[in-house]
Amino acid sequence: MIAILDYGSGNIRSAQRAFEKTKHQVIVTSDYQEAVSADGLVVPGVGAFGSCMKALLKIDGDKIIKERQQEKKKTLGICVGMQILFESSDERLNGESIKGLGIFPGRVVRLEAPVIPHMGFNEVQVDESSKLFKGIEKERFYFVHSYAAKDPVVGANSYCDYGGGFLAAIESQTVSAVQFHPEKSGAAGLALIENWASGL
Repeated sequence: MIAILDYGSGNIRSAQRAFEKTKHQVIVTSDYQEAVSADGLVVPGVGAFGSCMKALLKIDGDKIIKERQQEKKKTLGICVGMQILFESSDERLNGESIKGLGIFPGRVVRLEAPVIPHMGFNEVQVDESSKLFKGIEKERFYFVHSYAAKDPVVGANSYCDYGGGFLAAIESQTVSAVQFHPEKSGAAGLALIENWASGL
């Protein structure tokens, strides 16, 4: 079973439809036990880093993700759901700096491109050890964001270039994440979702 974590931030319905195309049962939940016990957990995220973190903490989402990591259960972050896995972000909420989950070291920074946000389809420089991009290494994926992480983490690091390189996807043993929206990336995005789900 795949659980999509509903904490009030994210493109829940489009993500649900995309993940339902896998062979797995899909639920949308904010229940602690359902989220912890699922074979796979999807953490979407749209909007500001700080707003997403505050909403996540209200349902103990931080504890859910960390408990799953300890139990070696798979979790996939999408867009801001990727950013909150890092220690911090340069994006402030009402002037306040908000801490991330610290699953991965480093911070999220504002893109340096002349046009912000980065919006539309772009290529990804896929890590040779990637499992998420198996069979879709040359495809393009849909991005919409102004901030991203840049420093590599332990595991597979795939990059995109927009005003400089940034992490488009990270893959560790249990927690993986993508800065783009696979649910909005057509056939390539569905293939990536299937690649992730097949590893559950």
